[in-house]
Amino acid sequence: MTHNAHPAFLTVIRGTAPLVVSLPHTGTDIPDDIAGNLVSPWLARKDCDWWIERLYDFAAGMGASVVRTSVSRTAIDVNRDPSGVSLYPGQATTELCPTTSFDGEPLYQPGKGPDVATRRAAYFDPYHAALAAEIEHARAAHGTVVLYDCHSIRSVIPRLFEGTLPNFNIGTNSGASCAPELQAAVEAICDATAFSRVSNGRFKGGYITRHYGTPERGVHAVQMELACRTYMPDPAGPVGPDNWPAPYDPAHAASVRSALAAIFEACLAFARSRA
Repeated sequence: MTHNAHPAFLTVIRGTAPLVVSLPHTGTDIPDDIAGNLVSPWLARKDCDWWIERLYDFAAGMGASVVRTSVSRTAIDVNRDPSGVSLYPGQATTELCPTTSFDGEPLYQPGKGPDVATRRAAYFDPYHAALAAEIEHARAAHGTVVLYDCHSIRSVIPRLFEGTLPNFNIGTNSGASCAPELQAAVEAICDATAFSRVSNGRFKGGYITRHYGTPERGVHAVQMELACRTYMPDPAGPVGPDNWPAPYDPAHAASVRSALAAIFEACLAFARSRA
């Protein structure tokens, strides 16, 4: 069932299984009071986790609880530390209210940058209130819950990482956000596919994984950062409005979808084994 007590930009589906699925970067909505200050609507949506809500649309049918914001990460990134601390010290990253794209392009017209405090109260805090409530509801019912944070990123972004990103990028905050058995189970499914995989490489998990992943409390968090080519056409060179985003192609996505469903089954089996 979907709860209607949340702001309109949030979709919250409460499931019955010990799995909570977070979709923090699939939104493309840009509030009117922000849109007028941006360089371009396309640039503001460029770094969206494109089509991830469609890729994982089987989640609710498996009994998972799902929390999604429709607001673009350019308005506010609900997967960044609200204190402003960098998740990746010494490496290029984006802020709570990003001012540049992943490629370093300015998102805002000169002198028209973001009001961070206002946006945090309007969009960040409600997302986390909803996510925390679903985690606690599942934990109360089952004793152990897996939080799975869904992401994707273009395969080649020289400003953020060298070369071509592996297909599956598992983040567990270097093993601190979940039990080793859960990480190993997810890795085994990835390694049985034709896709490449790394754990805690360039992406170790963002604020959501690090903040909520408390195995000692029965909350085990995993971030999955998919290279976009894993499930959609992903140009190897620079992208523009003419070629990005590529349309969602169910045939292209089919093989990874089956692996992701198997990962969810493994998450459920893990949580139930700890109940």
